[in-house]
Amino acid sequence: MEIYLVFVDAIRNSNKFWCAKVEDGNLTVQWGRVGYQAQTKVHTLANHQRAIAKFHNLVAEKKSKGYSESQPEIDASRSVADIRRAIQLLNIIRPCIANRIFHDGYINALNEYLKIVPTPLGMQIDYHRVYRTVEDIDYQRELLNSLLTTPAPQVAAVAVGHAPEATAEPKVVSLKTISKNFWRHL
Repeated sequence: MEIYLVFVDAIRNSNKFWCAKVEDGNLTVQWGRVGYQAQTKVHTLANHQRAIAKFHNLVAEKKSKGYSESQPEIDASRSVADIRRAIQLLNIIRPCIANRIFHDGYINALNEYLKIVPTPLGMQIDYHRVYRTVEDIDYQRELLNSLLTTPAPQVAAVAVGHAPEATAEPKVVSLKTISKNFWRHL
């Protein structure tokens, strides 16, 4: 049993993740800023049931603070609806970047997008500069569209931190890959 949660508020410089995993009588929790080294705490509990109970309590606490479920990687099991929603959000963000207009609609779309696609943005988020050009958005959208056009489970993508290769072996598309490829593109 495991979960990956994110909390994003570009205006207030929040771009955090929290994840938890139950194994036997242990509950391992990790948290930190997206793209940075996680802090880890292992709760050793008397049995599996207590670990699950603590897991559910901590998840409820995080969700009550505004965290929402996400996923650290995109693979064939990732919801097509999530990928399509991320593309829709980029379509909302694009004209805002083109016209340099950063209204509430832009901020809301950016925050929602970053919840679906957790992206390392550094220690200080400058919501005016997350995307510098429409080409940056088009590139990110192209990466997401590639997930929709590749038949599952033959996801053609790159491993985290690697350049695209022509291999016959399908790989998981990590959101970190999308983020790293995006930032490499800049």
